[in-house]
Amino acid sequence: MNVRFEYLYHDAGNFKNWGEVVFSNPRNVSADTIASIVNQVLIDRTFFIDRTFFVATKVNVPDLHFSEHIDELDHDWHEVHSFQPTDDPPSDDRNRNIEEFVESLRSASAV
Repeated sequence: MNVRFEYLYHDAGNFKNWGEVVFSNPRNVSADTIASIVNQVLIDRTFFIDRTFFVATKVNVPDLHFSEHIDELDHDWHEVHSFQPTDDPPSDDRNRNIEEFVESLRSASAV
């Protein structure tokens, strides 16, 4: 079973763009286990529980910024929404499996 990574970008005006990438999962790691690992790896940029953020360009997933940049509203952070099991084929343009993607999140958050 592959894993669908769902994420979003929302600017300071709370306008949202949603995205997803499907990763292969050759070791069949559960989506719940992946979510738990990612929650430990990523930096919580707010005072809210269960909100984890990352920079899309640093982990090589599509950037979801709006086409028009507005300095007062825009920032670099994208938010993890969920990890879901799926039968859909992988869509990652780098052909990574889910564990390689999690490692890219870990590496990007360590900087």
